[in-house]
Amino acid sequence: MRVVFAGTPEAAVPSLDAVAASSHELVGVVTRPDAPSGRGRRLEPSPVRRRAEELGVPVLTPARVKDPDFLDALRDLAPHACPVVAYGNLIPPDALAIPRLGWVNLHFSLLPAWRGAAPVQHALMAGDEVTGASTFVIERGLDTGPVLGVMTETIRPTDTAGDLLERLSVAGAGLLVATLDGLEAGELVPRPQSSEGVSLAPKIEVDDARILWQRPALAIDRLVRGCTPAPGAWTTFRGERLKVAPVGVASADELPSPESLTPGELHVTKKAVFVGTGTGPVRLGQVQAHGKKAMAAADWARGMRIEAGERVGDE
Repeated sequence: MRVVFAGTPEAAVPSLDAVAASSHELVGVVTRPDAPSGRGRRLEPSPVRRRAEELGVPVLTPARVKDPDFLDALRDLAPHACPVVAYGNLIPPDALAIPRLGWVNLHFSLLPAWRGAAPVQHALMAGDEVTGASTFVIERGLDTGPVLGVMTETIRPTDTAGDLLERLSVAGAGLLVATLDGLEAGELVPRPQSSEGVSLAPKIEVDDARILWQRPALAIDRLVRGCTPAPGAWTTFRGERLKVAPVGVASADELPSPESLTPGELHVTKKAVFVGTGTGPVRLGQVQAHGKKAMAAADWARGMRIEAGERVGDE
């Protein structure tokens, strides 16, 4: 079966490799145009483009998927199906109609849960214990198409979004190829999504990643893990932004009187830094001050010479 793969970030690369190694004929790759990156803002190709070029597969980088030149190029490739993983652009009707078996999306949630751009982050932030991946046929709605296949993945207590996405991207690659195999054999029947259990997972913006220390410790733990590595959870200290890596919910024996810490109040020991929340304190892991490298919270606190009663998040 002739396929054209569409994807952009690193999480799509395992699926690209799996499709390339499968029995299907990978005749082209579609990815986002090169984008500015780093301090120099130099144009950099997407991870999918770099890998496709290593594989020697033709690459298309349309600025808009509805551009006639791109649609003509896609028709010339004559794909039977277009597998998609985190491409990052909506597929217009004219493009959807080109492959006979449709555009088959690998989405990192158990649909209809967490439709949208950030399903892994939202699953962690919501405290889900199980998530997974789904393959479905793309239609005009947002992640609303009929489901072809699913797999499940347990969320571990210390998972960050990066950890969980890495596992899902590898396991999901196998699901995507199995789905293509089933479509080619005519063995899969698309199953409409349930109208119950729908939840949305919009992109996590920087403002969404700000820690509100009045919230319960467990909710703060989930927020920080869900925002790691991107966009990165943050707070403020002495008027400047402080990036916060995963925290730990402090046990009762770590502090003599944990209930005395008010939300945002810092307590520094020789080996740890604690912050008060709406419930019990949390123990900071790594932090990163503006313009500085990430470091252990205890090292940061020694360098800052934090005084009793100082707090984070007051700005």
